[in-house]
Amino acid sequence: MDVRIGVTQAPREIAVEIPDEERDAARAAIDAALAGAKDTLWLEDKRGRLVAIPAAKIAYVEIGSPDGDRRIGFGG
Repeated sequence: MDVRIGVTQAPREIAVEIPDEERDAARAAIDAALAGAKDTLWLEDKRGRLVAIPAAKIAYVEIGSPDGDRRIGFGG
C-alpha cells in the first residue's frame, strides 16, 4: 500500500510503501498525528526503514489501495 504525504513549504511529497497488513495501524498513527495527539508521525516502510514527519507540517495524506488492486496498462 502506498502512502503519500504532502508537507507544507516543501515542493515534493513523501511517498512511503507500507505492508498491506499494516494499513489499519498506519491510519491510526496518521489520525493521531493529525489530531495533535502526537508531535511526530513515524511510519515504517516495507524494507524496515523509519520515516518521521513533524505532525504540524502535514498538509495532506493520501492512502492508496492494497497492492493487489493495482492496474497496469490502458483501459479498465
